[in-house]
Amino acid sequence: MRIAIFTDTFYPDINGVARTLKRLTNFLEDQNITFKIFAPDSTSKEYVSSHIHRFKSLSFFLYPECRLAFPNLLEIKSELQSFSPDLIHVATPFNIGLCGIYFSKKLNIPLVASYHTNFDDYLQYYNLPFLSKVHWKYMHWFHRTCKKIFVPSPATFQLLKQHGFTNLELWPRGVDCQLFHPHYDKSDAKRLYCPKGEYLLTFVGRLAPEKDLGTLLAVAKSLPSDIDQRIHWLIIGDGPLREELETQAPANMTFTGYLSGNRLAEAYAASDLFVFPSPTETFGNVVLESLASGTPVIGAKSGGVQNIIKDGVTGQLCNPGNVEEFSEAILQLLTNDRLREQMGSTGRKHALTQRWEQILQNLVSQYTHVIEDRDREEQKYA
Repeated sequence: MRIAIFTDTFYPDINGVARTLKRLTNFLEDQNITFKIFAPDSTSKEYVSSHIHRFKSLSFFLYPECRLAFPNLLEIKSELQSFSPDLIHVATPFNIGLCGIYFSKKLNIPLVASYHTNFDDYLQYYNLPFLSKVHWKYMHWFHRTCKKIFVPSPATFQLLKQHGFTNLELWPRGVDCQLFHPHYDKSDAKRLYCPKGEYLLTFVGRLAPEKDLGTLLAVAKSLPSDIDQRIHWLIIGDGPLREELETQAPANMTFTGYLSGNRLAEAYAASDLFVFPSPTETFGNVVLESLASGTPVIGAKSGGVQNIIKDGVTGQLCNPGNVEEFSEAILQLLTNDRLREQMGSTGRKHALTQRWEQILQNLVSQYTHVIEDRDREEQKYA
């Protein structure tokens, strides 16, 4: 099997799409499945691989981590003909993804896609709701020749089904339970991040409008003073709103920028609660990472997050943007150590069932079905 992946973001970019695709290509490499990635260049030059063909690019205004590339079609055609893929997988609906669609038709290569980001939700947060109909027309056009469209959660599956998409397949996300676990030395992390507070409350994600961080700030400022004095907030991530958020943030809130690896895992494990108000997630990788770390999640009852959190069992779900509900959930769990610990333990058990290996093996099986269907069609008309 030879797989060509077309994407407008890839490692070392820091976002869910890039991390998921890197996990996929690591698996393909372990399984001795040959692949070639077509992606924009990255601002970081730390990762070089013979599997990647990079193109000059500029950042996309709605989502700077996704880059608008300037692909050379002759180069791509030459690379593809030399590589001779059995299947093309497009992961993003921008320039590189369009190239994947074009060459799948031109060279008669089976095409699949994965749906990672619900840009229709983003339009609401960037004051562009009038583009919603255009967005959905474009997404239908973009995916019309795909044999399979892989979606990360049941909520996203239902959303696309309601919008008339077909050939949908569930491709959930896994979590590295060897990296994310509850057994780190929490005292060191608490001394580092929470020197004066008793409770550490954490958010991890891109600091951008679609994460609804206005709700997070409002929640932080709404808690009763006797509880607030015992809390420290840890905001992990970066993005276009960071400077504005730091200006508006209360004194008990620390911004760390991006963390990764053990430093990120230690922060999850040391946290008493993970608070995630984003209503726009197609999945919510950080939510699963928190559960793997034994930390309950208070999240928005929206998108893929509602499929990860079992309300009242591994965390609590609140209506998006409802400051009062988020505040009440925080107070309930901070004042009930036993319930919080039970939720953390149950969340860890759930995360242990979400193994990447099985999830990615199922994806490769779907690849195989698409390739075999193409082969049967060719034999029928041979």
